[in-house]
Amino acid sequence: MEQLSIFDIYKVGVGPSSSHTLGPWRAALAFRISLKNLSISKIETHLYGSLSKTGKGHGTDIAVQLGLSGLDPVIIDTDDIKTIINKIAQNGIHMLSHDIVMLNSKDDIVFHKITRQEHPNTMTFKAYQDGALVLEETYFSLGGGFVEKEGDNEVAVEGMVLPFPIDTCSDVFSYLNEDLRAVSDIVFENELAFRERGVVEKKVEAIIDTMIDSVYRGVQKHGILPGGLNVKRRAKALNDKLLQGATFDTLEDWLTKVKSSGVDFNSINQWVSCFALAVNEENASFGRIVTAPTNGAAGVIPAVLLYYMCFCNPDADRQTLMRYMLTSGEVGSLFKKGATISAAVGGCQAEIGVSSAMAAAGLTEVLGGTPEQVFMAAEIAMEHHLGMTCDPIGGLVQVPCIERNAMGAMKAITACNLALVGNPQDAIVNFDIVVKTMWDTAQEMNDKFKETSEGGLAYSLPVVIPEC
Repeated sequence: MEQLSIFDIYKVGVGPSSSHTLGPWRAALAFRISLKNLSISKIETHLYGSLSKTGKGHGTDIAVQLGLSGLDPVIIDTDDIKTIINKIAQNGIHMLSHDIVMLNSKDDIVFHKITRQEHPNTMTFKAYQDGALVLEETYFSLGGGFVEKEGDNEVAVEGMVLPFPIDTCSDVFSYLNEDLRAVSDIVFENELAFRERGVVEKKVEAIIDTMIDSVYRGVQKHGILPGGLNVKRRAKALNDKLLQGATFDTLEDWLTKVKSSGVDFNSINQWVSCFALAVNEENASFGRIVTAPTNGAAGVIPAVLLYYMCFCNPDADRQTLMRYMLTSGEVGSLFKKGATISAAVGGCQAEIGVSSAMAAAGLTEVLGGTPEQVFMAAEIAMEHHLGMTCDPIGGLVQVPCIERNAMGAMKAITACNLALVGNPQDAIVNFDIVVKTMWDTAQEMNDKFKETSEGGLAYSLPVVIPEC
């Protein structure tokens, strides 16, 4: 199987979708590089399947233009995106060959209402010079920001040998010993095969900081989310209610006030929901978030992380938080290897279900659970997401997507608590079985429930509210 780092699962990016925004963005960047030595006058982008059916709601056309322009989703100032798109329309795209290519997004980005057999998220780029086709490349957006070029098989990193190859949770158990007592111990050793210790630690810190910052930004913004559904932001109002009007000037000040705001069940429940809503409201408005394992499910991991930081261990150090990220990231990798993390392939069980399992595992580890309890928690979380469909209304990552992150976070905490007081030896279903079951369910699920907006709420709501 493919060898994955947790940084393949956790990527800094821009909303609203990892498969429909970040993936096409990365594919367009790759195509731009392929054109660096070619003289061209026109570029066409052809979108198929789920990319076509929900691409406009997900901003796929915007992502393609930004990628073809050579802009990096990791560092772009998300506040400038609208201005950049307007400039592209007026001035064209400056290619690496120094050609300037004018782009008419209505004509040159084509949404085909058909699905290619190769993959439900398929896009083809075509470059022309004076009407003649110069280069054509097809890419597949696999979910979580992963892209694959047609003809390129997934191959192991050249020369890469992991000290502890992991394809199943059974593999993890086989490596446990006196020196490697926790899941995170094993994952960290594997990460050192990809990068030096200091680099790994800095990258984890950057991921954590970006996650927390996305929550912090989200709790300060109000208004209507873009897209036409008139969905109101709710995180700020919830944050203000829970803080009882207390103000804050910095992230550190806000965290201090959250930690001292009350520890009754209802308050904590609402805070977890607030954290998750904040991230996904940012995601829905082209904000910077971390795929975890996808954009649509980006709120679960940071919500549970902040639950731990604010209400379980307010003095948690960075090493402890890194254990949460290492463990949760490995669970995401196992679902990527054994099933899918793409809603276009497996429905929302592949996104919210996976993120909930990841968060449950990470939380269980930092709360002192055994490796067996870690995977028991992940199994419980996924078990109660099996069969969940992806039915975004209007093709937007808003309804029901934003609230589902809050629900996924609460399920993760519940799964953790059940595992911590449970005996894994008594479990009827184990983690490897639930991964297989999720994949089997994905393959049997009707395609209209796989991020097409042709089934479920996306189909039913327009019957009630025709303007949708």
